[in-house]
Amino acid sequence: MPYLLALLPATVLTIAGYVVLYLSARSEGSLRTFGRYLGYWAFTLAALVILGAIFAAAHGHHQHGMYCPWHGDWDARSEEPRRPPASSPAAPGAAESEIPTPPTRQ
Repeated sequence: MPYLLALLPATVLTIAGYVVLYLSARSEGSLRTFGRYLGYWAFTLAALVILGAIFAAAHGHHQHGMYCPWHGDWDARSEEPRRPPASSPAAPGAAESEIPTPPTRQ
């Protein structure tokens, strides 16, 4: 629903683009060229606002496997395992799976 609010600035930019194009058509010389580019720029910005709203709505709150500092956890769909807290004890059998180090000479 909040993404529908993107229609307001897009509508304002579109109307401004039409007004600028209308006024530039009645002008002469370099002001006509500048007005034409300014109108097209307003239309481009309106399209970018709409595309940004569509992308934000489609993307949602998904982090795609990235760590989110606000939620403090990995995304549930990511392939990354969840990291255990630092205060948790080592898993049983972890010492058995370690590679032994060679003895040092004295």
